[in-house]
Amino acid sequence: MPRDRAFDSIIVGAGSAGCVLANRLSADPERSVLLIEAGGKDRNPLFRLPMLMGRLFHSGIYNWRYHTEPVPSLGGRALYWPRGKVLGGSSTINGMIYVRGNRHDYDRWAQMGLGGWSYDDLLPAFCRSEGHVERDGAYHGTGGELTVCRARGANPLFDVFVEAGRQAGWPVNDDFNGAEQQGFGRYDFTIRRGKRCSTSAAFLRPIRHRRNLAIATGCLVRRVVLDGGRATGVEVAEGSATRTIHAEREVILCAGTVNSPQLLMLSGIGPGEELKRHGIPVVHELPGVGRNLQDHVDCVLAYACTKPVTLYRDLRADRMIRSVAEGMLFGRGVATTFPYEAGAFLKSRADLLAADIQVHFMPALEKTANLHLPAPFKKAPVEDTHGFSLRVGPLNPESRGWIGLRSADPAVPPLIQPNYLQSDADCRTTIAGIRMIRDVIGQPAFAAYRGRELAPGGDMQSDKELTAWLRANAMTTFHPVGTCRMGWDPMAVVDARLAVHGIAGLRVADASVMPVIVSGNTNAPAIMIGEKAAEFIRGAAPAVDAPSEENRE
Repeated sequence: MPRDRAFDSIIVGAGSAGCVLANRLSADPERSVLLIEAGGKDRNPLFRLPMLMGRLFHSGIYNWRYHTEPVPSLGGRALYWPRGKVLGGSSTINGMIYVRGNRHDYDRWAQMGLGGWSYDDLLPAFCRSEGHVERDGAYHGTGGELTVCRARGANPLFDVFVEAGRQAGWPVNDDFNGAEQQGFGRYDFTIRRGKRCSTSAAFLRPIRHRRNLAIATGCLVRRVVLDGGRATGVEVAEGSATRTIHAEREVILCAGTVNSPQLLMLSGIGPGEELKRHGIPVVHELPGVGRNLQDHVDCVLAYACTKPVTLYRDLRADRMIRSVAEGMLFGRGVATTFPYEAGAFLKSRADLLAADIQVHFMPALEKTANLHLPAPFKKAPVEDTHGFSLRVGPLNPESRGWIGLRSADPAVPPLIQPNYLQSDADCRTTIAGIRMIRDVIGQPAFAAYRGRELAPGGDMQSDKELTAWLRANAMTTFHPVGTCRMGWDPMAVVDARLAVHGIAGLRVADASVMPVIVSGNTNAPAIMIGEKAAEFIRGAAPAVDAPSEENRE
């Protein structure tokens, strides 16, 4: 950590948005930038190989390893919430799927009074970051730092899945980030020559030499320092020592959907009653801090496979060792792919403007893909070892949760209550997705491979049975957003330029600012938010005025 020095900009959190922001702001040689990360450096070679994502998600070394509070609507189950604690944040341990959401997501934001956040406004920011190696045209960038590529896996069941979707009457979609999102196809991935392309690898590593950029790892920010309604720096714990670092221009929180609201509350910004309960002086009451938590919930459908064509053989321990070596040395082989390569975006009703269900397809059972590997040379019946899985969930959940303080100690994990499936509408949409996927698996394309339904099980047919199964088995898709949402109403935390209401020199720039969750995986939108924050800070984006009273939603 640099000593006795002030910086123009202090960025808290080196995740998906923070790395982008550090890159863009430090491109101005007249601006000094400090990027602070609570975790360590991303040097572990396991980060590089996409297939090892399951291990990283369960590792405690580079991971906050949060857990939710018991969720009443899930029968009191508490769920594991992995979040990256390392340079690159969750982009260093995630599934690398590159999905932006669809036009209607962002146009809805704009209709809520957030000028500059429509799809047409944001497409240039998406394309600026993107360095797609196989696509170009109006919807893609080829010169950005973030390498994006098509799916690379060769397993035949991916094509079977897409063909079955076509047979069931759905369109085949070659590009989920193109003109239309709906349909069956393969995802794009942030993979570069067979290796993970995290935001640290893309945006940070190439510019570490900049003299006006300092990167501090292993440093926990305890609070934002405030003086007369203005952020003037941050208080940082480095080992057993605590000290204050000053920001001449502003502090930008990029700590994520869990930690950004936690930091605001620890700094005296948030719901007054909650702050008082923990003995924190209320500097500025903002009741929306930590509220509006949204996440994609889903469930796993599993089927036995009657032929030995799944990833089970590739992931057998003796073969995986060879695959890891091949991936590290040559950037090829099964270890350089992510198992959930195929997917779909579906409408539960024909009258919807856009898809409201997302599907991920994997030619393996979940326990295999998480690298609970079969023993070398194990002999067992085909259907006991080979299978395929489908994750199905609603894209536009109605359920809302919250983040709260467990303690005034910054080292104590906050309270997380996602309230999954609190809304019956989320259950109904998910069950509609289950029924649609059952129809897809029943198509002729799967006839040669389809074994028995392992989960939920073919005997579960009624809405009542499926609802009970869903509440007992639903899980997170790891897409939390919304806890410092943009807006102009009393529950909004930041304005349309990401400035915290009522506090000068303080912004939030990460997935927590989303007013409504996007339709798909959230890493690409978080990167875009980093791009937009850089525009606002450097003055490259036009000013955004608050909407008139009659235009506020």
